[in-house]
Amino acid sequence: MKETCGWGTGDPQMTAYHDEEWGVPVHDDRLHFEFIVLEGVQAGLSWRTVLHRRDAYRQAYDNFDPAKVAKYTEADTERIMAHPGIIRNRRKIESAVQNARAFLMVQKEFGLFDEYIWGFVGGKPKLNSFTSFKEMPAETEESRAMSKDLKKRGFNFVGPTICYAYMQAAGLVNDHLTKCYRWKEVQG
Repeated sequence: MKETCGWGTGDPQMTAYHDEEWGVPVHDDRLHFEFIVLEGVQAGLSWRTVLHRRDAYRQAYDNFDPAKVAKYTEADTERIMAHPGIIRNRRKIESAVQNARAFLMVQKEFGLFDEYIWGFVGGKPKLNSFTSFKEMPAETEESRAMSKDLKKRGFNFVGPTICYAYMQAAGLVNDHLTKCYRWKEVQG
C-alpha cells in the first residue's frame, strides 16, 4: 500500500481528490475559477463538506464558467440560494458573482488568468518538503501578496489563508508530505 498524506483516507471522495487533484499544477482558467470559488465557500467549513457538494456547485454555477457567472442577476442569486445541494450563504454566492467579474477583468488584462496567478510563484510550483502538517503554514508571503492583489482587483473571500489553500489545490505549491507517494508524482 502506498503511503499518503493521510487526510484523505476513509472517504472515497477525499481519497480521490488527494490522489488525483490536490497539488497538481492547474493551467485551465475554468478550473482556476472553480477552485477560487470553492476555497471561498470553504471559509469556516471543512474541505470535506465542500467537496461533497462540488457537483451541486458545478450545476448551480454553470460548471464554473466565469463568463456566465459574471452575468448573474439577483434572480440567479435567489435561484442558487434555493439550490438544495449547496451551502446557502448569500455573501458567498454574491462573492462568486463578483469574483467572476473580477476574473474576467484579469483575463482581459493578462490574456489568461493562468498567466496572472502563476506570477505569484515565479511561473513554477513551489516545492515544500514538509514531513508533518504541523510544519505547514496557514499563509505565506506569496499568499499574502496574492490576497492583497486579488482584493485590489475586486475579488473577495480571498484572504491570505484562503489564497494559500487555493495555491495548494491548484498546485502552485506542492504541500504533499514528503512521505506521500504524490509528493514526487506531482513534481513530474
